Amino acid sequence: MGNYRNFKLVTYFIAQGTARADKRKLEKDMKFFSRYLKLDKVYLEPFRSGIMATEEQVALCRGILEKHGIEVAGGITTSTPTPEGDEPKQRLFDTFCYNDPKMTAQLKEVSAFLGRNYNEFIIDDFFFTNCTCDACRKGRDAYNKKHGITDGSWQEYRLALMKKVSKELMIGPAKAENPDIKITIKYPNWAESYQETGYNPAEQRKMFDMIYTGTEARDTVTTDQHLPRYLSYSLMTYFESMWPGHNGGGWFDPFDFHLTEQYLEQCYLTAFSKPKEIMLFCFQALADNAYVPPLGYHLDKLDKVLDHCGNPVGISCYLPDNCQGEDNLQDFLGMCGLPVMCTPYWPEKAAAVLLTRSSAYDPEIVEKLEKYVAEGGKALVTSGFLEAAMDRGIRRMTSIRFTGRRIRGRNYRVEFPAGRRERLEFPTGTDEIGIPVCEFRNNSSWALAKVAESEESFGLLLRDTYGKGQMLTLAVPDSFPDLYKLPGSVLTRLRMEFPGNGIYLECKAGISLFPYDNGSFIVYPYATGASQPATIRIHIRGDIRALEMPLQRNFLTGKNRLRIAPLYRKDGETVFEARTQPGEYALYKIVK
Repeated sequence: MGNYRNFKLVTYFIAQGTARADKRKLEKDMKFFSRYLKLDKVYLEPFRSGIMATEEQVALCRGILEKHGIEVAGGITTSTPTPEGDEPKQRLFDTFCYNDPKMTAQLKEVSAFLGRNYNEFIIDDFFFTNCTCDACRKGRDAYNKKHGITDGSWQEYRLALMKKVSKELMIGPAKAENPDIKITIKYPNWAESYQETGYNPAEQRKMFDMIYTGTEARDTVTTDQHLPRYLSYSLMTYFESMWPGHNGGGWFDPFDFHLTEQYLEQCYLTAFSKPKEIMLFCFQALADNAYVPPLGYHLDKLDKVLDHCGNPVGISCYLPDNCQGEDNLQDFLGMCGLPVMCTPYWPEKAAAVLLTRSSAYDPEIVEKLEKYVAEGGKALVTSGFLEAAMDRGIRRMTSIRFTGRRIRGRNYRVEFPAGRRERLEFPTGTDEIGIPVCEFRNNSSWALAKVAESEESFGLLLRDTYGKGQMLTLAVPDSFPDLYKLPGSVLTRLRMEFPGNGIYLECKAGISLFPYDNGSFIVYPYATGASQPATIRIHIRGDIRALEMPLQRNFLTGKNRLRIAPLYRKDGETVFEARTQPGEYALYKIVK
């Protein structure tokens, strides 16, 4: 593999650094990186934001990197200022206008340069367009008229445009210079917005040699991108499922976070997905950066963790190509301990499926869901999905209806199975949440958890049986982060229905579960300003002898592979108790 057993460690070297390369400074930076990291590969970029390095500058950087035993590939960022003398166009981040002849000529020239100088290159995630100039609007209107699109939208036009650009301006010129060159397209972390600006994985995965995944998370309050941190894992599973074996790796950066642990956990979650490469953006931003020493420690530790992990498993969240709906809801659920894995294909053989409003983009989704559940499958659907599918046949599967009413509350009623009867709990949340009222017919549908307000209670988690299977509906709060306000027993009731490889957690929100198909699993409690150590319970189906922690030493006995004995066994489950520390991942293996 490289310097690590389970992944290659790579970094990205931006064009500003290439064009201004100084041998002494580069050697100094390499000494810093070599002290803490074991770099396998560098993506050396000659072009970004209109800056173009010369072949001599590329050769200088390549020579120093290769002298240190580092593999070198190419890179490009498709951003550029307005051509000199032209009237400026309004373009976020200076992305290309692909109807501007000067800009498209420049891109063809850079693509050819990459073909001449590299055997492989990656496209940074600015390979989209948001230009609305006269030429772009005319192009959109002509395309929409030809294809019968009457709402004036950009989506279909830009999807077609970027497919054409990929072939004619990027792949074509590069392969004309080097027919054997391998080209990777990196997709950004804002997956549910791809189609609006022309990112087109449905078609581009047929055109490029590899894909790559942006696993950068962001502070969700103080930045524009509202990206729950679980995305650093779930988006990796999405692209690996999209094109098995061709997801080149996960790419994250040191920006828009306030805690070191939050930078580092991008690495943790990316690693938990078992990537081919872990990409650090970027060489210039990380040189002499205080993030690097702890990152090096954790990369060594993560390599040992992954030695024990099989293939990731969990509940399959269906996100068809070009879908959009309850943005990133699956990641909020992942932050609540539901082991979510994403796929653009209908997971007809999955043990359990998760459907959000985004899933309803598939026009045949109700028929697929009905067949899946009737044959014995188990599905978790959101209230947003149900609303979107209400006039498409979903009424056959549930008595739930929506009248537009909404309620707020913080008192709950939770029903747990207890042999032939049910056990009830009545927890109280710290704050009120708002949910849609899912009106349902008693004894047709059944509420497993409810939100109580005054003299009434309203379904939060509801069950319908259908054929041989079951469909559960989750009434999603108006604000998705309000899921974190649900009491631990409410979340546990949800997790109980959808375990990962027979495992679920009993705890509050803010702790994620990452199960693997070989009986190992990772528990990770997120680091936030309010995080505290916690005692959790781990439920595992079956009669389990012990939980082993392969990398944990018992400091009292000095023995490695700490073992945890069961707390109790009941109702076909073995339950263990463990302590968690914010920002510290723990590896467990089931001992039968």
